[in-house]
Amino acid sequence: MGAFKEPHGGELKNLYLPDEEAAAEKRAAKDYPSWDLGERQLCDIELLLNGAFSPLEGFLNQADYDAVVETMRLTSGVLWPMPITLDVSEDFARDIGTGDRIALRDLEGVVIATLEVGDVWSPDKAAEAAGVFGTRDQAHPAVHYLHNIAGPVYVGGKLRGIEPPTHYDFKHLRDGPEELRQRFRKLGWRRVVAFQTRNPMHRAHQELTLRAARDAEANLLIHPVVGMTKPGDIDHFTRVRCYEHLTSRYPEQTTMLSLLPLAMRMGGPREALWHAIIRKNYGCTHLIVGRDHAGPGKDSKGEDFYGPYDAQELLKTHEQELDISMVPFRMMVYVENRAQYVPVDETTDDDTVLNISGTELRRRLQEGLDIPGWFSFPDVVEELRRTHPPRDQQGFTVFFTGLSGSGKSTIANALMVKLMEIGGRHVSLLDGDIVRKNLSSELGFSKEHRDLNIRRIGYVASEITKNGGIAICAPIAPYAATRRIVRETISPVGGFVEVHVATPVEVCEQRDRKGLYAKARAGIIKEFTGISDPYEVPETPEIVVDTTDISPDLAAHRILVKLEAMGFIR
Repeated sequence: MGAFKEPHGGELKNLYLPDEEAAAEKRAAKDYPSWDLGERQLCDIELLLNGAFSPLEGFLNQADYDAVVETMRLTSGVLWPMPITLDVSEDFARDIGTGDRIALRDLEGVVIATLEVGDVWSPDKAAEAAGVFGTRDQAHPAVHYLHNIAGPVYVGGKLRGIEPPTHYDFKHLRDGPEELRQRFRKLGWRRVVAFQTRNPMHRAHQELTLRAARDAEANLLIHPVVGMTKPGDIDHFTRVRCYEHLTSRYPEQTTMLSLLPLAMRMGGPREALWHAIIRKNYGCTHLIVGRDHAGPGKDSKGEDFYGPYDAQELLKTHEQELDISMVPFRMMVYVENRAQYVPVDETTDDDTVLNISGTELRRRLQEGLDIPGWFSFPDVVEELRRTHPPRDQQGFTVFFTGLSGSGKSTIANALMVKLMEIGGRHVSLLDGDIVRKNLSSELGFSKEHRDLNIRRIGYVASEITKNGGIAICAPIAPYAATRRIVRETISPVGGFVEVHVATPVEVCEQRDRKGLYAKARAGIIKEFTGISDPYEVPETPEIVVDTTDISPDLAAHRILVKLEAMGFIR
């Protein structure tokens, strides 16, 4: 199998206009309706414009979207497993129609592309979740994104690229499909095996990629995802520095590192097909596919979303059509008595097998414990320790949630004083009333506004946490999806501890000094949590306290003990 064959759907697409046309389109775009692209949309549009998503020429129209959801194929019959959609708000969609052009801008307002509107429709997101991801369970990150982050309306149409999204980091490692193909040609690489990863690489990964390249008689492309990955993953800045350390240890002229700005969906088998198509577009001839490739972990019942080899089996079925070969990922373990890594299925009962899981690695980093040299290289470990210090050196957020009158604010104040007494970190209290006054004074109490208020609290808390401080938040935060968004915002930059103040509504009502519950029952206050609007009880908070029979001081002390047990304080 030779390299650089055309994509399975035809030629490699490049949707960027020539310079003069791009300049004219940019001038015209000033008069178009304008949409500011979100993080995932920016990843998608970059890979649409540079041809990584060939044969697509824009965001899917409704007929192609329906076909992809149901059959994994475009209406042309070309295999394409993942719907690439532009989701927008109802207000924006109301003012556009077929044939209109809209300007698509980055976070700083720069016009990246224009889109000629084809279809505008409201999708059945439950059907999309079931069809694409095989589940409607919102424990799946992509299903959660569909229902709680993505806009309610989709817009399809062809793109006209004006300029690429700007990246200020690792420019020397960012290659589009045609650029990477040209590098392969220059080096004489005709067979290239790609390694997909969203995690740091250690000695086992090096060993398995070396073996995969050797078995395929190919050169190796380490092609990590640096767009959106699974919430809680290690940031790409740290990971890329780790990859750079690792690539220096491969034999010269055999291995290349390049970055992929992909927004993963963690879609298991379908995602494996998608990854293969993308790597084919980049000029690769082989793709390493691991156990539970791009799997998101456990569902809400504690079971895996996908079978361990579902992704391999689906790609194996379609690899001839895609014209890219699958290299199965063989789990590598360190055998102490042999002093080397071997595939786990080649070990014997006499071998002493050593392995450190991802969970165990995180624990060792959090607790400042030793990470042995057989597991990873010293400079890789050093990079991880720089950005992931032990928990008692990290910032963290304590996020209280509970009904009005449950005692959140009182406990939060008591906890703040106790933490200030201990010292060592700055402590900031983001109480519901304080935030309403200083950050959200213009907001009302509709679900939309309450969600926005909580997201603002989460953003401020993430900044405090990221910079080594302690944020104590005490809003009502009645909705589980919004609390999850806050957790996923903060967890990558420090600790997150959710405290459910589970005081019953009857007790809260008895304590009500402001008469809010009485006004809510009389219908004077609308959408009041616990009376006329639901409170979604947290399923897995780190701490639960009920202030019915304990004092705020004792409740705060219990939280302090839990923080100590979790390693956040000494």
